[in-house]
Amino acid sequence: MTKQIHLAAHFPGVNNTTVWSDPRSGSQIDFDSFRHLAQTAERGKFDFFFLAEGLRLREMKGRIHDLDVVGRPESLTVLAALSAVTTRLGLAATVNSTFNEPYEVARRLASLDHLSGGRAAWNVVTSYDAFTGENFRRGGFLAESDRYTRAAEFLQTARELWDSWSDDAVAADQAGGSFIREGGISPFRHQGRHFDISGLFNVPRGPQGHPVIIQAGDSDEGREFAASAADVIFSRHSRLEEGRAFYRDVKRRLAAYGRGRDDLKILPAVTYVLGDTAQDAEERAAEIRRAQVSPQTAISFVEGVWGRDLSGYDPDGPLPDIEPDLDEGVSKGRAQFRGDRGAVAAKWRALAQEKSLSIRELVIEVAAPQTFVGTPASVADEIDTFVQTDAADGFIFVPHLTPGGLDDLVDKVVPLLQEKGVFRADYAGPTLRHHLGLTKETS
Repeated sequence: MTKQIHLAAHFPGVNNTTVWSDPRSGSQIDFDSFRHLAQTAERGKFDFFFLAEGLRLREMKGRIHDLDVVGRPESLTVLAALSAVTTRLGLAATVNSTFNEPYEVARRLASLDHLSGGRAAWNVVTSYDAFTGENFRRGGFLAESDRYTRAAEFLQTARELWDSWSDDAVAADQAGGSFIREGGISPFRHQGRHFDISGLFNVPRGPQGHPVIIQAGDSDEGREFAASAADVIFSRHSRLEEGRAFYRDVKRRLAAYGRGRDDLKILPAVTYVLGDTAQDAEERAAEIRRAQVSPQTAISFVEGVWGRDLSGYDPDGPLPDIEPDLDEGVSKGRAQFRGDRGAVAAKWRALAQEKSLSIRELVIEVAAPQTFVGTPASVADEIDTFVQTDAADGFIFVPHLTPGGLDDLVDKVVPLLQEKGVFRADYAGPTLRHHLGLTKETS
């Protein structure tokens, strides 16, 4: 059976994705930028609009890392404003489960679900580092082994709060003078390892019952968390074979939780470049890659792996001939430099030697690949192939320009997918759960 494709939009602004120095690039703060991208996504009948978020400014060698975009308004605030200028588009916010509390997050998400008419989504993320936590009064440390246990209990607690109101709790009986139906609200009591709270939740149940839950972890623990609790997993696997392997692995885990294959949508983050011909698209993609990886960005990226100050090296020259300092790090708050940096350095050396790559060319190769590059017709065909062969259920597109980076995709590729019959011509229902083919969560 032909599968229907799910599409979403990611407002760019983290790592080196955004070419903010491009003359066509707009503000990362002005509301008009958010509105343009969101309304473009809604014009394209996308499922949702997604905002990522960090809780601390990243640093490089003790300074704010300002080669990328620095600073942006808080996600739920932006999405609440967007709910007034969109009518069907889902609105997804990243909210951290390590440095927030369930009652407040549940309250804000339920409020967004009401304001938007049932379009709220929550990307549940965790933080592993004390560096980020220094911004918070708890002292800023949660053992990495505990971050998913807290996230799971956080989500469970939020669901208990949402479920403490019945769907018909608000009677608003003007004649009888009763606003709340008797028995419509139940006290909540949660006692667990991370949370011990009780009381009465103060926001009625939202139109979706629960906001859609998104998860982005790629570790084994993260995949298991997604299989047990998420509606969407935001994947980084955007190559065909690795996408199929990830898809199989995550989907097979669902049965253990009494869930079907369609209960969790797998949506990799991807980019695109269009051209009138394949050669034109490749040339444009190469230009964009070089804009994304400036000489300074290339050195900074290698410094993150080597753990050393490499400012004396030529970005158009070979990789450093010194070994990485695995005991120290020069980068803080940049998750891509976690893990076995020695193994990464060895892999990069082998790749650079095999292809005779300079530092900048190597970073372009490993950090700034374009996923879909070609004519509108070839990109539409490739998107469809990924979905029909179970490498994904759809994609979250991350454009390199703000705010007009999705215009070509919506105007030139989406109509071709609609002609193929694999993407909706219009929204079938009012809520994000309708768009994703998910049922309403009942209390």
